Amino acid sequence: MITLASDFGTPYPAAMKGVLLQRTDARLVDVAHDFPRQDVRAAAFWLREVLPYFPPATHLVVIDPGVGTDRDALVVRAGEGTLVGPDNGVLLPATRRLVGNDEDRLEVYAVDERRLEPVEPTGKSAGAPSATALAGDDGPASATFHGRDVFAPAAAAVHETDLGALGDLEWLSPTDFDVDLVLPTADLADGRAIGEVLVVDGFGNAITNVPGSYLDGRERIAANGENVPVGETFAAVPVGERLATVGSHGYVELDVNRGRGDEAFGLATGDQVVLEPAVDADD
Repeated sequence: MITLASDFGTPYPAAMKGVLLQRTDARLVDVAHDFPRQDVRAAAFWLREVLPYFPPATHLVVIDPGVGTDRDALVVRAGEGTLVGPDNGVLLPATRRLVGNDEDRLEVYAVDERRLEPVEPTGKSAGAPSATALAGDDGPASATFHGRDVFAPAAAAVHETDLGALGDLEWLSPTDFDVDLVLPTADLADGRAIGEVLVVDGFGNAITNVPGSYLDGRERIAANGENVPVGETFAAVPVGERLATVGSHGYVELDVNRGRGDEAFGLATGDQVVLEPAVDADD
């Protein structure tokens, strides 16, 4: 299968799917197309949490604020799968999780966009310029839609190629990641955790980078100075009440039962979060 992930919303992913369907009969699976716009770190976090649950696949990822610049387009062999996307760090957290500690399972290639088979619309009207003519000798047809003109054709070709033969594709050359992206970790000392909000999901849950083990054995904590209960489920508190819990990703979340934790705690992505033992009102 080929999975697709982007911050495009609609209708742009349909054009990528059209290119893929011209070139492969792979099963196409959408991961998400509503990642926060141009937020590389948020997308990298979610891809790290989602992609390892797929069977071996080609993962097409287009969160690309630098489209049209000199950033590389990459094909990454990560274990038994591949990732195709821009060299801006978005692929790295998922790659590290897929590869683990076995560096022999990692290969990184740069795409020579000029040597890719050009994208052509089907049913092109007579006399209309081809994508090749639009591109000239300098690269893809569009400087603003590499999802369609670079990443989709690359993903289709990779899907049709044995993993061990990626290095034989004439439009790929070995390289390394130019842009690193390591998700920040929290500082834990003396019973206190200083972290930040990594992402806010669609429910308004403020997902921090504090490991869930921080809540072990605690019934209440202070989050940025405000006491809140600790619960294993949202329903551990009444509807509309705040709580701290551990999400499926293993990090502490600041949430509201059937409400938005980001609003209730006054938090947004990137904000600092300080967690401490709860302070009694009489202290």
